[in-house]
Amino acid sequence: MRILIAALLATASLLSPLSGSAQSMDVEATIKSIDVKQLNLTLDDGKTYKVPEEFNFDGLASGVKVVVFYTVVDGTRVIDDLQVLSQ
Repeated sequence: MRILIAALLATASLLSPLSGSAQSMDVEATIKSIDVKQLNLTLDDGKTYKVPEEFNFDGLASGVKVVVFYTVVDGTRVIDDLQVLSQ
């Protein structure tokens, strides 16, 4: 019986939608452009990152070096946190 339960738990963990796809990553780069209307930041790595609606753009401008912590959701890089390194 224990082996059956262990096998069922292992199978359930492999089939779980939460397993593996939502992984937080980070990148250190310089802001290339900001689109306040579309809620996007483009960094000098050439990639665009989506910010939450309540995001505060104060202190951010082109040329500011940042560390961006993000998660990829449905192919879109969504910012979880951002730290300014220099201005």
